[in-house]
Amino acid sequence: MKQAGMGELSYDHILRSDDASLLAMELGFDPIVDDEAAFDLHPLPPHPDVANLPERPPVVTIMGHVDHGKTTLLDTLRSSSVAKGESGGITQHIGAFSVNVPGTSQSGARTITFLDTPGHAAFSAMRARGARMTDIVVLVVAADDGVMPQTKEVINLIKKDEGNIGVVVAINKVDKPGVDVEKIEKALLAEGLELETFGGEVPVVHVSGLTGQGLDLLIENISALAELQELRSDVEGQAQGYIVESRMQKGLGPVATVLLLRGSLKPQSHIISGFVHAKVRQMTDANGKVVKLAQPGMAITVAGWKSLPAAGDEVLEGEEHDIKRAIINRVRRADLAAVVEDAEAINVQRQLDREKRQKELLKVSTKTRTSSRSVAEDRPTEDLQKELRLVIKCDVSGSVEAVVGALEGIGNKHAKVKIVSSGVGDVTESDVLMAKTSEALIVAFSVSTPRAVEAMASASDIQIIESPIIYRLMEDVTSEVIKLLPPIIEQRVTGEASVLQIFEIQLKGKQTMKVAGCRVTNGSLEKSRKARVVRAGNAIFEGNIETFRHLKKDVLEAKRGTECGISLQSFNDLRADDVIQCIEILEKPGKL
Repeated sequence: MKQAGMGELSYDHILRSDDASLLAMELGFDPIVDDEAAFDLHPLPPHPDVANLPERPPVVTIMGHVDHGKTTLLDTLRSSSVAKGESGGITQHIGAFSVNVPGTSQSGARTITFLDTPGHAAFSAMRARGARMTDIVVLVVAADDGVMPQTKEVINLIKKDEGNIGVVVAINKVDKPGVDVEKIEKALLAEGLELETFGGEVPVVHVSGLTGQGLDLLIENISALAELQELRSDVEGQAQGYIVESRMQKGLGPVATVLLLRGSLKPQSHIISGFVHAKVRQMTDANGKVVKLAQPGMAITVAGWKSLPAAGDEVLEGEEHDIKRAIINRVRRADLAAVVEDAEAINVQRQLDREKRQKELLKVSTKTRTSSRSVAEDRPTEDLQKELRLVIKCDVSGSVEAVVGALEGIGNKHAKVKIVSSGVGDVTESDVLMAKTSEALIVAFSVSTPRAVEAMASASDIQIIESPIIYRLMEDVTSEVIKLLPPIIEQRVTGEASVLQIFEIQLKGKQTMKVAGCRVTNGSLEKSRKARVVRAGNAIFEGNIETFRHLKKDVLEAKRGTECGISLQSFNDLRADDVIQCIEILEKPGKL
């Protein structure tokens, strides 16, 4: 092993393929590399003469903070009612569509493809993916709200891709009375956006999504930026694009919105995305109209997938037999990567086990039993960490990514969320069985639960959390995690009494009992509550009141200023000047 350059390794170490090849060569063997297993489909190299290629529509991503009016802005542009149809008025997944608008180019009209991304913080991964697909970002900032957390997040995304992406700032809701647009522009400047207002290069447009004010100027700026970028693409040859979102559609099965960036796509073409392939059965645009030929810059919904592709995966066209070979190899490589990862984990665990055995032998030889006990008591709190297991079902693949990202971060060192499985489509019987086996809850985002499945879940005592709005899901899951946390125990003093004198009372069988003569100085004492004895500022006993009398009568309560006699269960050492407190024990839910 040393001669092969692998240093000191134990006999049970699992070798990686590279190490195994080196070892085989060291032993005089000739390892064979399977070229067939390395086959995959890749995008074609860039066209050598881009300047002579035809123009393609710009891909424009609308970004900004939640409820800043992004969807309403597009709503007015395409004269539809998307915003009203969104749950809670918040875009829950990325929408992609093309709009014909007047252009500044010689050709006159221009087609612009818009991506409408969610503004909620939980969808940051989707926003980042949308940014990677885009040529121009329109940053929408509400004039009545200003720069908010997601606004800053978008600005950071823009900075990372500076020079490769065009930016237009749209200050929305300028028709509202009392708004200070100049203040918003200065705040954006402070975040690092060099606006044209202050001599920079980023254009600023004042718009109103409700009235349509400034939309024509916004389109002019987008068209001007697109012309400056000289966006061109080859319409011939292999189609290449990205999955924007995927979902199950009744009558069509798995469908996916594909943003095409290169080549042309036709029905009957064979395409691959990740580990999934499709023979294009039908293509439709955002309005449901059938498309016979999709060209660069278009966002089309493709039917014919064997299963749901993952949002954000690259789409490539190829021959059917090449695609099948590529999928086999991609699955093989994924399985191999999992095996390698497992092997590394096994090697690490074996090393830890060896070290643990050596430490135990050392402890026994030095007879440090106390130390051994303390180590056992100081085990990581992760062993005691409780888990809220979830089975997640969503309407589209992009939502799955965002919901999983939003929910799996809920928790602390005492309790956390664990995602058992996630997928697209309505809640099914198999989901209920999965939840029952793993003792999980089912989270349904913008999908329905058939009545028969609901009955099955109820019979199995499986809880289903349903909502089309991610805020509500996060709130409900947070509430369930809080139930797993250890309760917060609080003690509140409800009354105090000073011990004035100790009396000894003769009982049967020559036994005596000490009774404290007390005066209630604060609040009230109640026999039903716990009692605490405080001596010289320190609590020395906590227990129940055994005898509680006022003028030889048994009482249940004594208020401030009342004199009474008190004896305590299992405590016979009351002294003058002790303080007896009645305490109320409150149990509150834990906090994240």
